[in-house]
Amino acid sequence: MATNVHPTAIIDESVELDEDVTVGPYCIIRGDVKIGKGTEIHNNVVIEGNTSIGSSCRIFPFTSIGLPPQDLKYRDEPTGVRIGSNNLIREYITIHRASVDGDGYTDIGDNNFLMAYVHIAHDCKLGSGIIMANAATLGGHVTVEDYAVFGGLAAAHQFTRIGAYAMVSGLTGVIQDIPPYTIASGPRAKLYGLNIVGLKRHGFSDETISELKKAYKILFRERLSLKEALKKVQAELPYSEEIAHLINFINSNRRGIARPDL
Repeated sequence: MATNVHPTAIIDESVELDEDVTVGPYCIIRGDVKIGKGTEIHNNVVIEGNTSIGSSCRIFPFTSIGLPPQDLKYRDEPTGVRIGSNNLIREYITIHRASVDGDGYTDIGDNNFLMAYVHIAHDCKLGSGIIMANAATLGGHVTVEDYAVFGGLAAAHQFTRIGAYAMVSGLTGVIQDIPPYTIASGPRAKLYGLNIVGLKRHGFSDETISELKKAYKILFRERLSLKEALKKVQAELPYSEEIAHLINFINSNRRGIARPDL
């Protein structure tokens, strides 16, 4: 049991708290909850259900984690939430347990920064190193790959995917998949080139950025079908890890791929 639990906190006997966990005033933690070493939970936080949270997370006031999904099909099935380590989860965030038509979990990786009022719906799959600014919202079954960035008040439609190192600008509505390494913006998201600043910040080489620029031009500027463009990318560019990921992401889309205005 943790050594720093405020006397006003309500914690079920079933809850497992690792050492050095801090639980602030008026928190309610119940159900099959496991919280890792050194995690700090501020006041007025609710955590319930089949929920695991890793080590060294910081969870700020009025956040709710593991509550039932906003899905009319859900009938209290034993689904859950899995959250990794070193996540910063700010005020008034909602992270819902999975519904009944996925793998049973809403998943969040490590080292993510979720700012105030972010909503993570049921069955979402988030990688690591993601930044979501205030009031960014994910519908059910959304996938967000590593190091993606969401601006404030951006929203992603159910079952869409946001690729690694992509940036979704504030007030953007994502209704189709956003390819890795790109910038998307607009009421119905359009592409606006590569996220070059983000790529440089994460240490991508000039050579890799140059290859991605060529791939982007072929895919989205040469007025080819995606099938034709993908063939041309594979024929003309080195099959680097980044190009391979871009190709595989596009090939596996189910809701279509966002495009630029031509």
